Amino acid sequence: MAKLPAQLQNVALFFERLPGIGAKTANRLAFYLLRMPEQDLKLFAESIAQLKSSTKKCKICLNLTETDTCNICADLQRDKTRVTVVEDVLDLLSFEQGNIYDGIYHVLHGKIDPLNHVGPDDIYISPLIERIRAKSTNGSAVREVILATNPDMEGEATAMYIRNQLQELKEKHNLTFTITRLAYGLPMGANLEYADYMTLGKALENRNAF
Repeated sequence: MAKLPAQLQNVALFFERLPGIGAKTANRLAFYLLRMPEQDLKLFAESIAQLKSSTKKCKICLNLTETDTCNICADLQRDKTRVTVVEDVLDLLSFEQGNIYDGIYHVLHGKIDPLNHVGPDDIYISPLIERIRAKSTNGSAVREVILATNPDMEGEATAMYIRNQLQELKEKHNLTFTITRLAYGLPMGANLEYADYMTLGKALENRNAF
């Protein structure tokens, strides 16, 4: 039975461990690397080798960065009174792509998921509460916290937990910021015929004046 060379097989096995990559795709990617110009391959290998050491979490919002503070937190033009809470950095990037939001963020790096043994202490909820408390008591008050976790069971549970923690903070320190949740329902261009009842329910719940 024919076998791939050991190094090529090792590379394919690493690719296969990536989410969404099966054995055939992993083999194709390994062969693609083999056909790359050697200089490009070396640059690719160096980038992977330095990925962990050169990437750190922003000391303010926990976004990924190469410096102590990410470019969003360092931007003086951003609205520092609005904080949007997202599950991971990819969610943050979705907001940034369309230039639809000029506030700042807090990245949880996960969501509460009891079935996979992920509790509130396993993600960055405590730093969020402390950050809001510190900002609100040192004169640079937060006016709004936007909970932008995903609209699935775990995301909803995470949003509810954070809301309760923020409500306790407001009552304890007599703070006046608002807590909001992203509206969700029908996407642009959607056909009602193919929408599930939960999506339609949320669309009705979050309807606006027209």
